[in-house]
Amino acid sequence: MEKGLYAAPMGLDSIVPEGLPDIEIELELEPIDGEMEDVAETKDTAEEFDANLAEFMDDKDLQALGEELVADFDKDTGDRRDWIQTYVDGLKLLGLKYENRTEPWQGACGVFHPMLTESVVRFQSESMMETFPAMGPVKTQIVGAIDVLREEAAARVREDMNYQLTEVMTEYRSEHEKMLWSLPLAGSAFKKVYYDPSKGRQVATFIPAEDIVVPYGASNIEDAERVTHVMRKTENEMKKLQHAGFYMDEDLGEPVVELDDIEKQKAEENGMSAIQDDRFRVLEMHVMLDLAGFEDKEDGEETGIALPYVVTIEKGTRKVLAIRRNWYEDDPLKLKRQHFVHYQYIPGFGFYGYGLIHLIGGYAKSATMLIRQLVDAGTLSNLPGGLKSRGLRIKGDDTPIAPGEFRDVDVPSGSIRDNILPLPYKEPSQVLFTLFNQIVSEGRAFASSGDMSVSDMSSQAPVGTTLALLERTLKVMSAVQARLHYAMKQEIKLLKVIIADYTPEEYAYQPEEGSRMVKKADYDMVDVIPVSDPNAATMAQKVVQYQAVLQLAQSAPQLYNLPLLHRQMIEVLGIKNANKLVPVEEDAVPTDPVAENQAVLNGKPVKAFIEQNHEAHIQVHMAALQSPNVQQLMQMNPAAQQIMAAAMAHINEHIAFEMRKQIEMQMGMPLPTEEQNKQIPPELADKIAMMAAQASQQILQRDQQQAAQQQAEQQAQDPVVQMQQQELQIKMQELQLKAQKQQTEAAAKATQLEIEKARIAAQKEIAAMQVNATTSVARDKLKQQTNAEGARLSLDAAKGNAQLAMQRRQQATQNRTPRDNKE
Repeated sequence: MEKGLYAAPMGLDSIVPEGLPDIEIELELEPIDGEMEDVAETKDTAEEFDANLAEFMDDKDLQALGEELVADFDKDTGDRRDWIQTYVDGLKLLGLKYENRTEPWQGACGVFHPMLTESVVRFQSESMMETFPAMGPVKTQIVGAIDVLREEAAARVREDMNYQLTEVMTEYRSEHEKMLWSLPLAGSAFKKVYYDPSKGRQVATFIPAEDIVVPYGASNIEDAERVTHVMRKTENEMKKLQHAGFYMDEDLGEPVVELDDIEKQKAEENGMSAIQDDRFRVLEMHVMLDLAGFEDKEDGEETGIALPYVVTIEKGTRKVLAIRRNWYEDDPLKLKRQHFVHYQYIPGFGFYGYGLIHLIGGYAKSATMLIRQLVDAGTLSNLPGGLKSRGLRIKGDDTPIAPGEFRDVDVPSGSIRDNILPLPYKEPSQVLFTLFNQIVSEGRAFASSGDMSVSDMSSQAPVGTTLALLERTLKVMSAVQARLHYAMKQEIKLLKVIIADYTPEEYAYQPEEGSRMVKKADYDMVDVIPVSDPNAATMAQKVVQYQAVLQLAQSAPQLYNLPLLHRQMIEVLGIKNANKLVPVEEDAVPTDPVAENQAVLNGKPVKAFIEQNHEAHIQVHMAALQSPNVQQLMQMNPAAQQIMAAAMAHINEHIAFEMRKQIEMQMGMPLPTEEQNKQIPPELADKIAMMAAQASQQILQRDQQQAAQQQAEQQAQDPVVQMQQQELQIKMQELQLKAQKQQTEAAAKATQLEIEKARIAAQKEIAAMQVNATTSVARDKLKQQTNAEGARLSLDAAKGNAQLAMQRRQQATQNRTPRDNKE
């Protein structure tokens, strides 16, 4: 058995008589069906990450924790009492309720100068139009490399986020407008972003600055040691939350009436009396705690490190209603989750920002005092009072005399002038009026609520001059808008995380592009940012900026993307369907070359894609440009120069893609994309460049060989070239004949030389034979002469044959040449 919560009453030992035996009590408990299962289930529930840990803590520990945290809250509230008093005094200057004054007399002027209210209303209106346009407050930004899939995902996320904020979250716009009203007054405003189980969706509610309490010394809400959100809930709302298990089922009794000065002043400005509030005051405290039983452990040992928790306490009873972990379940560092977004008007020394109450509250108070004095002085001057003698009686007594009215007067003695002495009231002072105008103008200029006198400027003034004046006039407001943009960016990011975590697997509608089943993947792929521009506070400033760029584009139009510039200008003006009014290259999709020709001739943008057949596209485009019909029509078209330039630019795109594909094929690997080039180290970039250079040289040599071969083929088909080739053939034949003649002559000379040698040898033999025998010599000599004569005749015959053959060839050549010339 477990020990009782309380000890036994003292003195029982003296009541029990001595000598009695000890009594043993044995309890027999019958098992209850499902009892063990309930215990196990409770244990598992305590270990669940989203469990309410207050249900598993001791009551004494909960009571001590509640007392400690409420004491810390009271101390934090006391540290900012001067800030609260300044805020309350500033709320009185809004003039939302007319003040019935009794001093210096009954019915004195109770008007408030609207300087403060005017600045707040103008800021709310301008900021609302800037941050929440008709098309929605969200645009997307692609993280990493940009491709078609990411662009389609970005379009789907942008459409879905704007649908969520404008259609599903019906309260978002009104909450945002309330925030924009409170922000310039208090200097700080907050948004709380969370998932509401009762609504089954994400929620972003506005929290006024007085309902967020932080300890002294906190610089920002992200690093604050303790952040308290003061909530007010009705008795029925508390019962619903307790019944749903979100809060512990505790008896809270009746609500404790507790109204602060800011609540009372706001109620008075709204024409209501804040006397009694029957709502519970609930403190949701985001704190760092080292809870007993749920300590942070590492390797089985307690580290003593405080972890982030959300503790909910009812302020009147100081009872803890819920304790939940405030970090992501898969976060090993257990960092605090952010649920609040802090909007600041002008950052100051401490946690809270400075608002118009702090900046121009003195101006507004002085302007109110001066305008009351001027009105009261005019009232006294128009309806002066004075002194009269005691016996002077006027019918109607003190009732003011109407214009054209004459009343009866009872004069005791003398004339009326002697019985009435009017007081010397003066008309409103001109000096006071000048001082009033000076204070108002300085206050409005400081709050950036004054309009620039554009009418004083020359109509021929350059756009740059107008832009410089606008920026100088709106410098303070531009800085405020930049801070508003940054805070709204944090809010939208928190909403995106919740939508991505709790969103269904598919869209609730059919997207224009892509499938309905890719919702979660889309949100992981892109980032979301506000549609507002942090560099321009108003639409006028944006329009002037774009006008300046358009003027620059006129001097060098080839350097600018004019369609994109004009589309952005139309979007700034708030005109819908800008993508249909001014199409740009990014809207183009891969089409056939004939459709591209049609688009170029109609002045529509076209774009080449790397996966297309670029050779075929180039041939079709060049055929269209070289067509006589197209050239004739272009001569009568005033936009022919622009059309031809667009066509050549598009052809150049195909040529560039074709060169890239050829180099990639030669290298055997794809080249890195533009985004990948930004991340490639220099060493790898050098290697890729060297490989591309080698591939380029190989492609160049191949192209040169192909060009030379094509040139030879073209020349072979030229008639002039053909005649030159025939003349060359004739010259070759003449050279061959000369060579043959030279060969015949050489052979004849060689034969003659051999004959001469034989003759000399014969003469030697004859001389030798003459010594031996005269008869033999004579006979041999005759024989040799006979042989020599025969040889000479043979040689002459050979010469004659050679000359005859040569003459025949020359005659044949001469006969063929005239016939060829005739042909």
